[in-house]
Amino acid sequence: MPELPEVETTRRGISDALTGNTVAAVTIRDPRLRWPVPDTLHSLLQGQRIVSVDRRAKYLLIGFAHGTLIVHLGMSGTLRLVTAARPVEKHDHIDLMLEDGRILRYRDPRRFGCMLWHEAAAATHPLLARLGPEPLSDTFDASYLQDEIARRQAAIKLVIMDQHVVVGVGNIYASEALFRARIHPERPAATLKKREIGALVDAIKGTLSDAIRAGGTTLRDYVDSSGNTGYFQLQTYAYDRAGEPCRVCARPIVEIRQGQRATFFCSNCQK
Repeated sequence: MPELPEVETTRRGISDALTGNTVAAVTIRDPRLRWPVPDTLHSLLQGQRIVSVDRRAKYLLIGFAHGTLIVHLGMSGTLRLVTAARPVEKHDHIDLMLEDGRILRYRDPRRFGCMLWHEAAAATHPLLARLGPEPLSDTFDASYLQDEIARRQAAIKLVIMDQHVVVGVGNIYASEALFRARIHPERPAATLKKREIGALVDAIKGTLSDAIRAGGTTLRDYVDSSGNTGYFQLQTYAYDRAGEPCRVCARPIVEIRQGQRATFFCSNCQK
């Protein structure tokens, strides 16, 4: 599933091409995403100028003067800039034809993503209104996280994946950040000491920043707006390395299940 680094990589890849450009037409081949694509999307967007391309959590926000197109990539979605000469493939569900001739093409084999229209401020949409702070923002710091986890007995990995606590720390990056901070993923959140909380905040910020620089992580479907795969998976210390030697101490990486998701950690390095 595309997580924050993959969505941010996509945003950066399409922002320059979209901002200031005008939507010439919209083609909806299959509206059956997680929620139905509005059948009025063509009339809403045709002839309208794109004023911004932002990201909130794992949502892309394509801004117009009269509203926002909210896009989520789901489990397998991609947004790619292509030319009209590129053949349409089976899972290419939506095209935004731009005035300069390029096409922003939404592809989603599993159709778990979404493309929704919101006329009010994007932050007021029900999908966005109750989200926690951005992990790379100044708002997300050790003091904030300490207050959030002070009375939580849930495992720290599950807490940092809670989008009401902090957005965008998905499964891959939670495992990696906890390894960098040397914190066991099953530790009750409230047991973390002040020093450990500071280390975890730094590790989350560092892990996500490194992943963005690497173009995200490609495990199966993800490619960026130019069709390139990410390569952060080549740098992981813990994620998807079960049984392999820890890059720090050489003890085998352990895999467990938490919240129905795989967690990877080093039983020696992480306490």
